[in-house]
Amino acid sequence: MKALLLAGLGLGFAVPLYAYVGYPLALKLLAIVRQATQRADEGGGVPAFRAKENWVADRYQRRPEDWPSITICVPAHNEEAVIGQTLENLLCADYPRDRVQILVMSDASSDRTDQIVDGFADRGVELLRIPRRVGKTQAENLAQAHLRGEIIVNTDASVRVAPDSLKPLLAAFASPEVGVASGQDESVGEADTANLGESGYVGYEMSVRQLETRVGGIVGASGCYYAIRRGLHATQLPPSLSRDFAAPLVAREAGYRSVSVPDAICAVPRLGTLGSEYRRKVRTIARGLRTLHFKRSVLNPLRYGLFAWMLFSHKLCRWLVPWAGVVALVAVAVLAVEEPWARWVLGGAVTVGALALLGLRATTAGPARALELLAFFLAGNIAVLHAWFRALSGEADPSWEPTRRPGSTSP
Repeated sequence: MKALLLAGLGLGFAVPLYAYVGYPLALKLLAIVRQATQRADEGGGVPAFRAKENWVADRYQRRPEDWPSITICVPAHNEEAVIGQTLENLLCADYPRDRVQILVMSDASSDRTDQIVDGFADRGVELLRIPRRVGKTQAENLAQAHLRGEIIVNTDASVRVAPDSLKPLLAAFASPEVGVASGQDESVGEADTANLGESGYVGYEMSVRQLETRVGGIVGASGCYYAIRRGLHATQLPPSLSRDFAAPLVAREAGYRSVSVPDAICAVPRLGTLGSEYRRKVRTIARGLRTLHFKRSVLNPLRYGLFAWMLFSHKLCRWLVPWAGVVALVAVAVLAVEEPWARWVLGGAVTVGALALLGLRATTAGPARALELLAFFLAGNIAVLHAWFRALSGEADPSWEPTRRPGSTSP
């Protein structure tokens, strides 16, 4: 019995350590080995993956007519506060204008969103009005017949795509093996904005995606900004699933890889409170769990090899971290009845929890910043447990509530 409890305690440390530290280190090692192997294969020349990046960069200099035609899809529900600025921003993008279709999918908006979009009709912006709420994924399914671009670019109304980021994103498709290209999220906000933990997590996530790109390919695209070949995007998905997560899985099934593009910058305003971030995580992770279950065959290492390991490590292991924590907490509580050292461990866990609660009201400077990061991590893992219960309960409401980021909330 004691051995079983010790194993449970060890699991509580091993799973998060592997998910957040071991996996990125393994990717780094694989990237180094791959680079050395390719250099040796080329007789000491430029590694193959670097040469391919240079080839992609050359695409920036091509004639306007050589760039692929694209459709920029903007799902919207009651986005009157931001949709006008979003469209102005997209219309100013550095990309051949005659090769761009902008389509706003209004999911039964009840405010002035549709009227504002109609005001851009003379500049080529198109509105697809969906008369009743169906959710983001179903809206994307219904929009398929209206898409004309070779590449579909998906973004949100509440984010800001840098004007010079479209070409880097689309240049990735110069490689015929790329099926999905994901942008680089940058968490932005005022220096005194709450929830700075979100910024740290976004930076960490982007660095992991860069490592995955060097090794083989990313296992999830940025929901705020990513592009996909039209044939892959045409895949019909159940309304309760997440298309941005499913996109790299669909691409891998079809023999393509997915990449992260560091020069394709998308500014994502930080949410104002940790509570807002909690609710967002519950929604997105619950959809992610259902998506992974729907595409669970991609976890088969015998068929998908390295990609299956990366998907397991990046997604499933992170979503198992709070369960490992629960097992460890129960184990140490039982051990504490007879083992003095276990009482110290339990006391430490309680102290960490108390500090995390203090972090909910922390300022942004010095030690308080560390408390805020701790609160963000703890709240994030509680949100994962909440998402598991929602997904396992069979609750699959496809209706979509956009994340209201600072500056995007209606007055």
